[in-house]
Amino acid sequence: MKISADIKPVSYLKLHSADLLNQVNETHRPVVITQNGEPRAVLQDADSYEAMRATLGLLKLLTQAENDVRDGNTVPQDQVFKNVEALLAR
Repeated sequence: MKISADIKPVSYLKLHSADLLNQVNETHRPVVITQNGEPRAVLQDADSYEAMRATLGLLKLLTQAENDVRDGNTVPQDQVFKNVEALLAR
C-alpha cells in the first residue's frame, strides 16, 4: 500500500469522482485531496467515517471518566448497585 496512491489533486477529483468513490468504498482508505499542492480535504467512505465518529465518541467518554476519577467524582460500586436496585423496585 503506497500512501502516494491516496493523495490526489482536486483536478483528478473533478475528472474521476466516480473512480475515487469506488476506490474509497473498496479499500476503506481515505483519499487526501490537494489544491495547489496543499492538502485541502479528505474523501472517506461512509462506513469508515461512522466508525471513526463512534471511536471518537468513546474516547471522549473515557476522557471524561478519567477526569471524574482524578477529581474524586466517583461512587462506590455497592452504592451504584443499591441505587439501581432501588430504581428497578419502583
